[in-house]
Amino acid sequence: MTIEIKDLCFAYRNSKELAVNQFSMNIETGEVISILGRSGSGKSTVLRILAGLEVPSEGEFTLFGETMFGKSTFVQPEKRGIGLVFQDYALFPHMTVFDNVKFGLSKLSKTDRNKRANEVLELVEMQDYKKRFPHQLSGGQQQRVALARALAPNPKLLLLDEPFSNLDKELQNKIREELYSILKRAQITSIFVTHDEDDAHTIADRIVKLDKGKVTKIGRPCDMLGTPLKRPEVILK
Repeated sequence: MTIEIKDLCFAYRNSKELAVNQFSMNIETGEVISILGRSGSGKSTVLRILAGLEVPSEGEFTLFGETMFGKSTFVQPEKRGIGLVFQDYALFPHMTVFDNVKFGLSKLSKTDRNKRANEVLELVEMQDYKKRFPHQLSGGQQQRVALARALAPNPKLLLLDEPFSNLDKELQNKIREELYSILKRAQITSIFVTHDEDDAHTIADRIVKLDKGKVTKIGRPCDMLGTPLKRPEVILK
């Protein structure tokens, strides 16, 4: 079992209501999980807690057998081995694509940093853009660079917060399929949050429906839709 989340609870300061209420689930290695819910349902809060950006009042989170937080344990965010892709991608505007991707690889030698950056840029098909700056890229291209930067350190878990919120409708279908293919080729366990059912049904292996901080349903997209999904063919290297 890759991930075990048990009885996760969290309330924001000065709030009487729980933003996350008894959130529990297990996730297998390589699964892509979507947390689906309306604005204010607590889905982004779950990501922030898993990343270590918020401290839960209750609950346990175990990643590859190592406890990230529990009754007497709290591992700092930078030591969790978790990658995070923000809604706005958070690329450094003064850095090239290549330097953005290399940013989180400071522990490696220069040769290894360059090699790994090239590998992940090839994975997301952005190797021809590595000398460009973020403002010279489209929204979809910026998203792929942000994804490459998050993948570069080989995270144990990848978290994506509303990955399509900044894309126009014309790009969304294409980018959904690209992201699904990239995640499956990278064979990385992932959780992404969205308010869009099409996002969840297209990309996720399983969907967690969240309402007012509580899990209301967990299932596979075909079970929730009642019809099989057509997904892009993924060739694993």
